[in-house]
Amino acid sequence: MRSEATTSSSQITRRLTLGLLFGFLVMLVLVLVADLRQVRQQVLNFNWVLYPAVLGLTFVNYVLRFVKWHFYLGQVGVNTISWGDSARLFVAGFPLAVTPGKVGEALKAVWLQRLSGLPVGRGIAVVLAERISDGLGVLALSTLGVIAYPRYWPAFAIVLTGLAAVIIISQIRPLALTLLTWGERLPVVNRFVHLLHELYEGSYRLFRPWTTLVAVSLGTISWLAEGIGFYLVLTGLGVPPGWNTLSIAVFIMAFSTVIGAVSALPGGLGASEASIAGMLALLLNVPPGLAAAATLLIRFATLWFGVSLGLIMWLFARDIIGLSNSQAAVEVSRDQS
Repeated sequence: MRSEATTSSSQITRRLTLGLLFGFLVMLVLVLVADLRQVRQQVLNFNWVLYPAVLGLTFVNYVLRFVKWHFYLGQVGVNTISWGDSARLFVAGFPLAVTPGKVGEALKAVWLQRLSGLPVGRGIAVVLAERISDGLGVLALSTLGVIAYPRYWPAFAIVLTGLAAVIIISQIRPLALTLLTWGERLPVVNRFVHLLHELYEGSYRLFRPWTTLVAVSLGTISWLAEGIGFYLVLTGLGVPPGWNTLSIAVFIMAFSTVIGAVSALPGGLGASEASIAGMLALLLNVPPGLAAAATLLIRFATLWFGVSLGLIMWLFARDIIGLSNSQAAVEVSRDQS
Protein backbone atom coordinates (compact mmCIF):
# COMPACT_ATOMS: atom_id res chain seq x y z
CA MET A 1 0.00 0.00 0.00
CA ARG A 2 2.84 2.39 0.79
CA SER A 3 4.37 1.85 -2.64
CA GLU A 4 0.98 2.48 -4.25
CA ALA A 5 0.60 5.70 -2.26
CA THR A 6 4.08 6.79 -3.26
CA THR A 7 3.32 6.09 -6.90
CA SER A 8 0.06 8.04 -6.71
CA SER A 9 1.71 10.98 -4.98
CA SER A 10 4.40 11.01 -7.66
CA GLN A 11 1.68 11.03 -10.32
CA ILE A 12 0.13 14.14 -8.78
CA THR A 13 3.56 15.77 -8.53
CA ARG A 14 4.31 14.87 -12.15
CA ARG A 15 1.02 16.35 -13.35
CA LEU A 16 1.63 19.52 -11.37
CA THR A 17 5.16 19.79 -12.75
CA LEU A 18 3.85 19.41 -16.29
CA GLY A 19 1.31 22.15 -15.65
CA LEU A 20 3.99 24.48 -14.27
CA LEU A 21 6.25 23.80 -17.25
CA PHE A 22 3.38 24.45 -19.64
CA GLY A 23 2.71 27.74 -17.86
CA PHE A 24 6.37 28.73 -18.23
CA LEU A 25 6.27 27.92 -21.95
CA VAL A 26 3.11 30.00 -22.41
CA MET A 27 4.76 33.02 -20.77
CA LEU A 28 7.93 32.50 -22.80
CA VAL A 29 6.01 32.36 -26.09
CA LEU A 30 4.00 35.44 -25.12
CA VAL A 31 7.17 37.42 -24.39
CA LEU A 32 8.99 36.28 -27.54
CA VAL A 33 6.04 37.00 -29.84
CA ALA A 34 5.65 40.51 -28.43
CA ASP A 35 9.45 41.22 -28.50
CA LEU A 36 11.43 40.54 -25.36
CA ARG A 37 13.01 44.00 -25.21
CA GLN A 38 9.68 45.81 -25.46
CA VAL A 39 8.08 43.64 -22.80
CA ARG A 40 11.09 44.09 -20.51
CA GLN A 41 10.95 47.88 -20.91
CA GLN A 42 7.22 47.98 -20.16
CA VAL A 43 7.67 45.89 -17.01
CA LEU A 44 10.56 48.10 -15.83
CA ASN A 45 8.43 51.22 -16.40
CA PHE A 46 5.46 49.79 -14.51
CA ASN A 47 4.36 51.74 -11.43
CA TRP A 48 5.12 49.00 -8.90
CA VAL A 49 3.51 50.98 -6.08
CA LEU A 50 0.18 49.76 -7.48
CA TYR A 51 1.03 46.05 -7.45
CA PRO A 52 0.27 45.41 -3.74
CA ALA A 53 -3.23 46.77 -4.39
CA VAL A 54 -3.57 44.41 -7.38
CA LEU A 55 -2.60 41.46 -5.17
CA GLY A 56 -4.99 42.71 -2.49
CA LEU A 57 -7.88 42.74 -4.95
CA THR A 58 -6.99 39.21 -6.01
CA PHE A 59 -7.05 38.22 -2.35
CA VAL A 60 -10.54 39.74 -2.08
CA ASN A 61 -11.53 37.46 -4.96
CA TYR A 62 -10.19 34.43 -3.10
CA VAL A 63 -11.91 35.39 0.17
CA LEU A 64 -15.32 35.84 -1.46
CA ARG A 65 -14.96 32.60 -3.39
CA PHE A 66 -14.08 30.84 -0.15
CA VAL A 67 -17.20 32.27 1.50
CA LYS A 68 -19.17 30.81 -1.39
CA TRP A 69 -17.38 27.46 -1.02
CA HIS A 70 -18.22 27.29 2.71
CA PHE A 71 -21.80 28.36 1.99
CA TYR A 72 -22.11 25.50 -0.49
CA LEU A 73 -20.81 23.03 2.09
CA GLY A 74 -23.60 24.03 4.42
CA GLN A 75 -26.13 23.53 1.64
CA VAL A 76 -25.11 19.88 1.20
CA GLY A 77 -25.21 19.23 4.93
CA VAL A 78 -21.53 19.60 5.87
CA ASN A 79 -21.62 21.34 9.23
CA THR A 80 -18.76 19.60 11.03
CA ILE A 81 -15.83 21.29 9.27
CA SER A 82 -14.44 24.41 10.90
CA TRP A 83 -13.88 27.57 8.88
CA GLY A 84 -10.13 27.03 9.30
CA ASP A 85 -10.11 23.49 7.91
CA SER A 86 -12.48 24.53 5.13
CA ALA A 87 -10.10 27.36 4.18
CA ARG A 88 -7.09 25.04 4.20
CA LEU A 89 -8.85 22.62 1.87
CA PHE A 90 -10.02 25.43 -0.41
CA VAL A 91 -6.60 27.07 -0.78
CA ALA A 92 -4.76 23.74 -1.04
CA GLY A 93 -6.70 23.05 -4.22
CA PHE A 94 -5.33 26.12 -6.04
CA PRO A 95 -2.14 24.52 -7.44
CA LEU A 96 -4.02 21.56 -8.88
CA ALA A 97 -5.94 23.91 -11.17
CA VAL A 98 -2.88 23.89 -13.45
CA THR A 99 -2.61 20.11 -13.68
CA PRO A 100 -3.47 18.44 -17.00
CA GLY A 101 -6.98 17.09 -16.84
CA LYS A 102 -7.71 19.36 -13.84
CA VAL A 103 -7.30 16.41 -11.49
CA GLY A 104 -7.30 18.85 -8.59
CA GLU A 105 -11.02 19.47 -8.91
CA ALA A 106 -11.96 15.85 -8.26
CA LEU A 107 -9.29 15.53 -5.60
CA LYS A 108 -10.90 18.32 -3.56
CA ALA A 109 -14.02 16.16 -3.34
CA VAL A 110 -11.94 13.28 -1.97
CA TRP A 111 -10.26 15.56 0.59
CA LEU A 112 -13.73 16.74 1.59
CA GLN A 113 -14.85 13.14 2.02
CA ARG A 114 -11.95 12.51 4.40
CA LEU A 115 -12.76 15.56 6.50
CA SER A 116 -16.53 15.26 6.69
CA GLY A 117 -17.65 11.89 5.38
CA LEU A 118 -19.56 13.59 2.54
CA PRO A 119 -19.93 11.17 -0.40
CA VAL A 120 -17.44 11.93 -3.16
CA GLY A 121 -20.22 12.48 -5.69
CA ARG A 122 -21.74 15.26 -3.60
CA GLY A 123 -18.29 16.77 -3.13
CA ILE A 124 -17.86 16.85 -6.90
CA ALA A 125 -21.24 18.59 -7.06
CA VAL A 126 -19.85 21.33 -4.81
CA VAL A 127 -16.84 21.76 -7.09
CA LEU A 128 -19.10 21.80 -10.15
CA ALA A 129 -21.44 24.36 -8.58
CA GLU A 130 -18.41 26.53 -7.76
CA ARG A 131 -17.32 26.54 -11.38
CA ILE A 132 -20.81 27.17 -12.77
CA SER A 133 -21.53 30.05 -10.37
CA ASP A 134 -18.14 31.56 -11.25
CA GLY A 135 -19.01 31.18 -14.90
CA LEU A 136 -22.34 32.94 -14.48
CA GLY A 137 -20.63 35.66 -12.45
CA VAL A 138 -18.08 36.46 -15.15
CA LEU A 139 -20.78 36.27 -17.81
CA ALA A 140 -22.75 38.87 -15.85
CA LEU A 141 -19.67 41.10 -15.84
CA SER A 142 -19.26 40.51 -19.58
CA THR A 143 -22.80 41.50 -20.54
CA LEU A 144 -22.23 45.19 -21.25
CA GLY A 145 -19.01 44.40 -23.09
CA VAL A 146 -20.74 41.89 -25.32
CA ILE A 147 -23.43 44.45 -26.11
CA ALA A 148 -20.75 47.01 -27.00
CA TYR A 149 -18.68 44.50 -29.00
CA PRO A 150 -21.10 42.11 -30.76
CA ARG A 151 -18.25 40.00 -32.21
CA TYR A 152 -18.08 38.24 -28.82
CA TRP A 153 -21.79 37.46 -28.71
CA PRO A 154 -21.66 33.89 -30.18
CA ALA A 155 -19.18 32.61 -27.57
CA PHE A 156 -21.10 34.39 -24.81
CA ALA A 157 -24.41 32.85 -25.90
CA ILE A 158 -22.99 29.32 -26.18
CA VAL A 159 -21.45 29.36 -22.71
CA LEU A 160 -24.51 30.96 -21.11
CA THR A 161 -26.81 28.40 -22.73
CA GLY A 162 -24.64 25.52 -21.54
CA LEU A 163 -24.47 26.72 -17.93
CA ALA A 164 -28.17 27.56 -17.80
CA ALA A 165 -29.04 24.14 -19.22
CA VAL A 166 -27.14 22.37 -16.43
CA ILE A 167 -28.99 24.37 -13.76
CA ILE A 168 -32.44 24.01 -15.34
CA ILE A 169 -32.10 20.27 -15.95
CA SER A 170 -30.90 19.71 -12.38
CA GLN A 171 -34.08 21.34 -11.05
CA ILE A 172 -36.46 19.38 -13.29
CA ARG A 173 -36.20 16.20 -11.26
CA PRO A 174 -38.14 13.79 -13.53
CA LEU A 175 -36.03 14.85 -16.53
CA ALA A 176 -32.75 14.55 -14.62
CA LEU A 177 -33.65 11.11 -13.26
CA THR A 178 -34.67 9.96 -16.74
CA LEU A 179 -31.29 11.05 -18.12
CA LEU A 180 -29.56 9.18 -15.29
CA THR A 181 -31.59 6.06 -16.07
CA TRP A 182 -30.52 6.27 -19.72
CA GLY A 183 -26.93 6.74 -18.62
CA GLU A 184 -27.07 3.61 -16.50
CA ARG A 185 -27.53 1.57 -19.69
CA LEU A 186 -24.23 2.74 -21.16
CA PRO A 187 -21.33 0.27 -20.65
CA VAL A 188 -18.87 2.74 -19.13
CA VAL A 189 -21.27 5.06 -17.34
CA ASN A 190 -23.03 2.26 -15.46
CA ARG A 191 -19.85 1.65 -13.46
CA PHE A 192 -20.36 5.02 -11.79
CA VAL A 193 -24.11 4.88 -11.19
CA HIS A 194 -23.96 5.53 -7.44
CA LEU A 195 -21.42 8.33 -7.89
CA LEU A 196 -23.62 9.99 -10.53
CA HIS A 197 -26.71 9.77 -8.33
CA GLU A 198 -24.82 11.41 -5.46
CA LEU A 199 -23.56 14.05 -7.88
CA TYR A 200 -27.11 14.76 -8.97
CA GLU A 201 -28.52 14.91 -5.43
CA GLY A 202 -25.84 17.43 -4.52
CA SER A 203 -26.49 19.46 -7.68
CA TYR A 204 -30.23 19.47 -7.00
CA ARG A 205 -29.60 21.19 -3.67
CA LEU A 206 -26.89 23.55 -4.87
CA PHE A 207 -28.71 24.84 -7.94
CA ARG A 208 -31.93 25.81 -6.19
CA PRO A 209 -32.91 29.39 -7.13
CA TRP A 210 -32.05 31.12 -3.84
CA THR A 211 -28.78 29.25 -3.43
CA THR A 212 -27.79 30.04 -7.01
CA LEU A 213 -28.65 33.72 -6.57
CA VAL A 214 -26.43 34.01 -3.49
CA ALA A 215 -23.56 32.12 -5.12
CA VAL A 216 -23.66 34.02 -8.42
CA SER A 217 -23.81 37.34 -6.55
CA LEU A 218 -20.69 36.39 -4.58
CA GLY A 219 -19.02 35.21 -7.77
CA THR A 220 -19.82 38.42 -9.63
CA ILE A 221 -18.39 40.63 -6.88
CA SER A 222 -15.30 38.45 -6.47
CA TRP A 223 -14.41 38.53 -10.17
CA LEU A 224 -15.16 42.25 -10.32
CA ALA A 225 -12.31 42.69 -7.83
CA GLU A 226 -9.89 41.04 -10.26
CA GLY A 227 -11.20 43.24 -13.07
CA ILE A 228 -10.42 46.33 -11.01
CA GLY A 229 -6.99 44.87 -10.32
CA PHE A 230 -6.41 44.57 -14.06
CA TYR A 231 -7.43 48.22 -14.43
CA LEU A 232 -4.69 49.15 -11.95
CA VAL A 233 -2.19 47.11 -13.98
CA LEU A 234 -3.15 48.99 -17.15
CA THR A 235 -2.91 52.42 -15.53
CA GLY A 236 0.41 51.40 -13.98
CA LEU A 237 1.66 50.74 -17.52
CA GLY A 238 0.58 54.16 -18.71
CA VAL A 239 -2.86 53.48 -20.16
CA PRO A 240 -5.00 56.61 -19.55
CA PRO A 241 -7.31 56.07 -16.54
CA GLY A 242 -11.06 56.56 -16.74
CA TRP A 243 -14.40 54.76 -16.92
CA ASN A 244 -13.74 53.52 -20.46
CA THR A 245 -10.47 51.85 -19.45
CA LEU A 246 -12.08 50.45 -16.29
CA SER A 247 -15.06 48.96 -18.13
CA ILE A 248 -12.86 47.42 -20.82
CA ALA A 249 -10.47 46.02 -18.19
CA VAL A 250 -13.34 44.35 -16.33
CA PHE A 251 -14.77 42.98 -19.58
CA ILE A 252 -11.42 41.60 -20.74
CA MET A 253 -10.71 39.87 -17.42
CA ALA A 254 -14.20 38.39 -17.25
CA PHE A 255 -14.38 37.22 -20.84
CA SER A 256 -10.83 35.83 -20.85
CA THR A 257 -11.82 33.80 -17.78
CA VAL A 258 -14.71 32.35 -19.78
CA ILE A 259 -12.40 31.54 -22.69
CA GLY A 260 -9.87 29.89 -20.38
CA ALA A 261 -12.55 27.76 -18.74
CA VAL A 262 -14.12 26.68 -22.04
CA SER A 263 -10.71 25.74 -23.42
CA ALA A 264 -10.45 23.02 -20.71
CA LEU A 265 -6.70 23.72 -20.60
CA PRO A 266 -5.08 23.55 -17.14
CA GLY A 267 -5.63 26.93 -15.51
CA GLY A 268 -6.80 28.23 -18.87
CA LEU A 269 -3.11 28.50 -19.77
CA GLY A 270 -2.54 29.76 -23.28
CA ALA A 271 -6.20 30.50 -24.00
CA SER A 272 -6.54 33.15 -21.27
CA GLU A 273 -3.21 34.80 -22.09
CA ALA A 274 -3.99 34.93 -25.80
CA SER A 275 -7.45 36.38 -25.22
CA ILE A 276 -6.20 39.03 -22.76
CA ALA A 277 -3.40 40.21 -25.05
CA GLY A 278 -5.57 40.02 -28.17
CA MET A 279 -8.50 41.90 -26.66
CA LEU A 280 -6.17 44.61 -25.33
CA ALA A 281 -4.85 45.16 -28.85
CA LEU A 282 -8.36 45.17 -30.37
CA LEU A 283 -10.26 47.18 -27.78
CA LEU A 284 -7.63 49.57 -26.42
CA ASN A 285 -5.24 49.68 -29.38
CA VAL A 286 -2.21 49.14 -27.14
CA PRO A 287 1.12 48.03 -28.66
CA PRO A 288 2.10 44.33 -28.44
CA GLY A 289 4.79 44.93 -25.84
CA LEU A 290 2.38 46.65 -23.46
CA ALA A 291 -0.33 44.03 -24.05
CA ALA A 292 2.11 41.21 -23.26
CA ALA A 293 3.44 43.00 -20.15
CA ALA A 294 -0.10 43.63 -18.88
CA THR A 295 -1.00 39.98 -19.48
CA LEU A 296 2.05 38.71 -17.59
CA LEU A 297 1.52 41.08 -14.67
CA ILE A 298 -2.15 40.22 -14.20
CA ARG A 299 -1.60 36.47 -14.60
CA PHE A 300 1.17 36.56 -12.00
CA ALA A 301 -1.16 38.48 -9.68
CA THR A 302 -4.08 36.10 -10.18
CA LEU A 303 -3.31 32.55 -11.33
CA TRP A 304 0.30 32.27 -10.14
CA PHE A 305 -0.39 34.13 -6.89
CA GLY A 306 -3.05 31.53 -6.12
CA VAL A 307 -0.77 28.65 -7.10
CA SER A 308 1.91 30.02 -4.76
CA LEU A 309 -0.55 30.36 -1.86
CA GLY A 310 -1.72 26.82 -2.47
CA LEU A 311 1.80 25.38 -2.48
CA ILE A 312 2.53 27.19 0.80
CA MET A 313 -0.71 25.79 2.22
CA TRP A 314 0.47 22.28 1.37
CA LEU A 315 3.04 22.70 4.16
CA PHE A 316 0.24 23.33 6.66
CA ALA A 317 -2.36 20.91 5.34
CA ARG A 318 -0.49 17.62 5.15
CA ASP A 319 -3.33 15.86 6.95
CA ILE A 320 -5.64 16.92 4.10
CA ILE A 321 -3.49 16.55 0.99
CA GLY A 322 -1.78 13.40 2.27
CA LEU A 323 -4.50 11.32 0.59
CA SER A 324 -3.03 9.65 -2.49
CA ASN A 325 -4.78 9.05 -5.77
CA SER A 326 -4.76 5.31 -5.09
CA GLN A 327 -6.59 5.90 -1.82
CA ALA A 328 -8.90 8.29 -3.66
CA ALA A 329 -9.74 5.55 -6.13
CA VAL A 330 -10.51 3.22 -3.24
CA GLU A 331 -12.81 5.81 -1.66
CA VAL A 332 -14.61 6.45 -4.96
CA SER A 333 -15.00 2.72 -5.54
CA ARG A 334 -16.26 2.22 -1.98
CA ASP A 335 -18.71 5.10 -2.44
CA GLN A 336 -20.14 3.36 -5.50
CA SER A 337 -20.62 -0.02 -3.83
